[in-house]
Amino acid sequence: MGFARTCSVALAGVDGVVVEVQADLEPGVAAFTLVGLPDKSLSESRDRVRAAVVNSGADWPQKKLTVGLSPASVPKGGSGFDLAVACAVLGAAERIDPRAIADLMMIGELGLDGRVRPVRGVLPAVLAAADAGYCQVVVPERTATEAALVPGVAVLGVRSLRQLIAVLADEPVPEEDEDAPGEGRPDPMLAGLVVPGAGGALGARPGERPPDLAEVAGQARARRALEVAAAGRHHLLFVGSPGAGKTMLAERLPGLLPPLTPQESLEVTAVHSVAGTLPAGQPLIDRAPYCAPHHSASMPALIGGGSGLPRPGAVSLAHNGVLFLDESPEFSGRVLDALRQPLESGHVVVARTGGVMRLPAAFLLALAANPCPCGRRGMTGDGCDCPPRAVKRYLGRLSGPLMDRVDLRVAVEPVTRSELTGPPSESTADVAARVRLARERAAARYTGTPWRTNSEVPGHELRTRWSMPPGALAEAERDMERGLLTARGLDRVLRVAWTIADLAGHSRPDVGDVAQALELRTGVRRGAVTAGGWA
Repeated sequence: MGFARTCSVALAGVDGVVVEVQADLEPGVAAFTLVGLPDKSLSESRDRVRAAVVNSGADWPQKKLTVGLSPASVPKGGSGFDLAVACAVLGAAERIDPRAIADLMMIGELGLDGRVRPVRGVLPAVLAAADAGYCQVVVPERTATEAALVPGVAVLGVRSLRQLIAVLADEPVPEEDEDAPGEGRPDPMLAGLVVPGAGGALGARPGERPPDLAEVAGQARARRALEVAAAGRHHLLFVGSPGAGKTMLAERLPGLLPPLTPQESLEVTAVHSVAGTLPAGQPLIDRAPYCAPHHSASMPALIGGGSGLPRPGAVSLAHNGVLFLDESPEFSGRVLDALRQPLESGHVVVARTGGVMRLPAAFLLALAANPCPCGRRGMTGDGCDCPPRAVKRYLGRLSGPLMDRVDLRVAVEPVTRSELTGPPSESTADVAARVRLARERAAARYTGTPWRTNSEVPGHELRTRWSMPPGALAEAERDMERGLLTARGLDRVLRVAWTIADLAGHSRPDVGDVAQALELRTGVRRGAVTAGGWA
């Protein structure tokens, strides 16, 4: 009779649960039983592990073998348990010392030839192991750089089970040739890391030149709104005719955001690692992600979910970055209204029969819409024949509760010939420098609090701890009395006013700052109504 144990990690989103992998050998008819709520891919590990062990030069025990995954009440899935199961079996068979693997965390899939293949979610798995007190992890060599991002954890990257057996048994480590992909063919080992067709959530690819704000002609008000949105992380809506530049402006918003902090980088990388969108050769994402799903996106695609264990959606892929919904009225009303909860809480909780997943979703929302179904309303010589009822129905797809959470509403006017041929506008670098200074002023003001940007501060705190000058809110209060602003809307005007003050270098907002914030919030110029504005 032999017994051995080691550990691995079961992931639910980016949260991990340490799983003890136990192997027990008893006399009897040779059989391999796997217990502990495994899913289909994990149940198939019995055949993968047996072939990998034999092809690695080790003997497969001809006894009754039981492998248990504890705690048994936690659902477990994926092929990342293969390495731990194989080592537990070899420990029970005394091919390796059971004591050598008892305190090791092992993550990796096994090929039939014994190669250790990479799997998704290595970073959150190692983070969970570190939180549980483990200081040594074994991962596939391809993901060792990703695992090494976790401080205080010693990482061993292996290419094959044969190498790992030699390390654990204190034997000479054999050389393993790394299979190189053929010319024009993708690396087959990366299949465990990247989901085909799941990219595009990070904006410009590594090595590509990111979009520059200097390429946008004119649009002074829209550019100002973009700067305010980046400085305070305020959600915004662009309304304008096709070709006015709404998408161009939104694509340049991530470039205005400051670089991610180390903690933010780990959070973003963990989400993309689980989703299979982590770019090859880029173990750490250090810039704000950008995600722009098509308007036909389903609820699981946008919010997260799917069959079995839920998977991250676009709101999580845009965590600490920008989620852009072009042609936003064309999205399903149910899908748009589902954004309300993550906009307030900064995370999303998805419950399915396969489990409950909590994922971070603190994103900056950018919406774009045409002024009417045909898009020509308000244009010179437009020829728009959309009846008022159709226009109201079209814009009404953006519900009141959702729009109440959007701080900035800007009409994007068509570019004139003089603007198009005039001198270039400010570059992304110039505007980003002002945004960075404004963020630093806000962070200094909120030192000792859980907030870092103006959009995070509760309205009650802004009204009491950081009061406004007398009379500064008079116009906003009148709009609230007339029903143009809700209580939430007034709080958001306060937050935008503080952001405008930070950009201007003011110690606190003045009447002019509040007036600008009110105009951006309501879409109404003082004395004039912008095209497509909302009351």
